[in-house]
Amino acid sequence: MGKDINKQLKKAEQLSKALQYKRAAKLFNTVGNEILKLGNYELAKECFFNAAKCAINEDKLLVGLEFLRNAGNASLLNNNFLEAYEFYKAAFDYIPNLKNSSDRNFLFINFSGLSYLCLFVEGRQEEGLSLVKKYKNFVDDAYFKESDLIKLIKDFTVATKDKKENYVKKIQKDFEKFKLLEGEINLAKQALVIAKTIVSLKTILTLDKNIYTTNDAINLMVDINTEPLLDIKKNGFYNYSINQLKISKISVQLSDNFTFHKKPELPIIIQAGLNHQINITIKPHFQMEKPFIGPIMLTSELDEKLKFFYEFSEILYPKLISPPPTLEVSMKNLRPPLIGQSFPLEILIENKSEGDALDLNIEVEFPENLKVMRGTLKKQIYSLRSNENMKWEISIKPIEAGDYTIKVKTTFKDPDQNQIGEIKPFPLSIKL
Repeated sequence: MGKDINKQLKKAEQLSKALQYKRAAKLFNTVGNEILKLGNYELAKECFFNAAKCAINEDKLLVGLEFLRNAGNASLLNNNFLEAYEFYKAAFDYIPNLKNSSDRNFLFINFSGLSYLCLFVEGRQEEGLSLVKKYKNFVDDAYFKESDLIKLIKDFTVATKDKKENYVKKIQKDFEKFKLLEGEINLAKQALVIAKTIVSLKTILTLDKNIYTTNDAINLMVDINTEPLLDIKKNGFYNYSINQLKISKISVQLSDNFTFHKKPELPIIIQAGLNHQINITIKPHFQMEKPFIGPIMLTSELDEKLKFFYEFSEILYPKLISPPPTLEVSMKNLRPPLIGQSFPLEILIENKSEGDALDLNIEVEFPENLKVMRGTLKKQIYSLRSNENMKWEISIKPIEAGDYTIKVKTTFKDPDQNQIGEIKPFPLSIKL
């Protein structure tokens, strides 16, 4: 920074201390513009802010508000969006005191619009919209409706919420209408980069199956293709090259019968131009009418600078059914088995599943050297409900020592009349 600029800066500070606010404000602003050209945005911001304070102390509100805007512009050139927003917020304290209604209309819209854009690139779009609606009450209705900046905000809202590519093109086409400072132009274009990203990302939601039981795990796959983001780099209008997409949070709305079983590790970094699949495992617990998964919201950043939310408006409705009934078969000796002596064998059939087993047929098969003395080898029952069981005894006499296998064959139908069958072997060792 040159000696002349240093000298002028010290002079402005001296004038401010001497309460010569009018001269100090003018000199601070002049020095701020010179420093801005040198790229020292931090010092330029301080000069403009001091100019604003001096002008306001002199009751030159309109001039002071212009200097506040300059301070915000310097912060934007330094990519400090929230700092710029603080300058714009400060302006709202003084605008109502302006005598000219046209000035009030213009400045309320201008500062609320710039505030919206600052909050937009920080992922706080709804907060920005609320602020614009708040200050709408201070602006003439016709003036508000015809404002190019308000139309810009409406276009941003439709483009991002409804993923409308044509609204992004409309903003780009109308960009010359917006009378913005250099930092404000950069801000608006970075907001447009976010809008373009939201409408361009190729995303697909899929489930690994069409039908699930309450015992199954539901695997949800979120496929993200960032190849379209490379088009932003190619378009000279944006003057922005996206390097990576970062996902820091995934929010999924679930019906009451679903809970998360496994979530992906965060953050997820996707290099621009590449594909990535996010896997989420969901556990169903009980049946209910029309269970759902979604909407899904990704809290995202471009190059850890531009923040936004990407919402999947699609809601998935997986079909959930009761698990098919299963039967547990067990067998035990009620006395030690001895050659040439009969002993009772107990067979137990249990339904520990959630569904009913219908038209149940059970058949027991013994090898030749295990002679059946008493009891039935076949059972037929109409149904065995959930948590019910049945058992019976068969008396057998071993003829020879050896290792044998007894087989129990079960066949039944589930509540949907699907046939289910199983053969279960039971080893039995007869010692001398």
